[in-house]
Amino acid sequence: MRFTPFLRGRLLPALLVSLLLVASQAVAQSIPQPQTMIPSPPQLAASSWILMDADSGRVLAEHNSRERLPPASLTKLMTAYLVERELNQGNISPDGLVPISEKAWRTGGSKMFIEVGEQVPVSELLHGIVIVSGNDASVAMAEYLAGGERPFADLMNQHATRLGMHDTNFVNPTGLPDENHYSSAHDLALLSQHIINDYPEHYRMYRQKEFTYGGIEQPNRNRLLWRDASVDGLKTGWTEEAGYCLVASAERDEMRLISVVMGTASDEARAQESQKLLSYGFRYYETLNLYDAGAVLNTPRIWGGDKNELRVGVDSSVVMTVPRARDEELTAKLDIQADLTAPIAAGDRVGTMEVRQGEELVGERPLVALESIEEGGFFKRLIDQVQRFFTNLTRGWFD
Repeated sequence: MRFTPFLRGRLLPALLVSLLLVASQAVAQSIPQPQTMIPSPPQLAASSWILMDADSGRVLAEHNSRERLPPASLTKLMTAYLVERELNQGNISPDGLVPISEKAWRTGGSKMFIEVGEQVPVSELLHGIVIVSGNDASVAMAEYLAGGERPFADLMNQHATRLGMHDTNFVNPTGLPDENHYSSAHDLALLSQHIINDYPEHYRMYRQKEFTYGGIEQPNRNRLLWRDASVDGLKTGWTEEAGYCLVASAERDEMRLISVVMGTASDEARAQESQKLLSYGFRYYETLNLYDAGAVLNTPRIWGGDKNELRVGVDSSVVMTVPRARDEELTAKLDIQADLTAPIAAGDRVGTMEVRQGEELVGERPLVALESIEEGGFFKRLIDQVQRFFTNLTRGWFD
């Protein structure tokens, strides 16, 4: 196991200061500096809620976040996600024309006001789903992509499983009530994280405040889009069974948070309670990019290879969300597999990195080989075998 402080530009000066303070204790008694105080998360007038960092995935506050509840139109986040996925993979075109069936036209609840027999572009229907929560648009897209609501719901559930949404089951693409149609605040936050990070080119649509189709202009029901310039998504929902719900996201100073509030009493309440969560997260936490993808963190000995050392690091950026003004407490522990032996392929997992803030574990990441090491020749492997024997022998004397 190896311990290493972070050597990012912002962290190194703090570490040097710590060393200087230790040296000065022989001359004068140091005065402990107060840590940033983190209050308890706000308690909300809601059935369930969660606050998550969109980059690190760290949960900063939650209450009943895995309770299975009716999601109402928050369901359309998955409907939109599947449309965005199909667009991104080139399986459908934004200009592709979708025929509107009588079933789609007759669907009750909120509407985009499409008409039977129309041919509506995919991009228009996607805007109708996200911005004005059109049930008619959702059914039309379900029919276009899967042939109907039931087979589309099957696709929704397959992707929910793929994304780790273990407390979710979809029956339809709209969120209209059904006793077997449910999700949780945690699952909806996870889905929103994927919408934001997987398809950023489509996510820009979620901040749009109005949408007009067929001469009818309708507002986005997310009140926070008007009240907070940092808020740029995502979706509202309401049924009598679900109450008023809101998934919101905001970005400030390169930190993005996702809040999910379910089961509030009014349109105003869901906006206010969501704002409480977001304000708490931005006030008391920050998100740090500690290591970039491909950063070399260690070069352990490798035996029997055409090289003697293996470059080990991370294959994706290491992002952690931590209490503000306490980054000097961050350390990384590298637990690298002993006696690494060639051949090793680039990307093979060779250990684990633990990130701690003081004694608290704030995250783990796999350590991988950043290069491939082939087997060395016969004499190279023979020499390494002898060196390895004596290295392990002498190590045993001192363990």
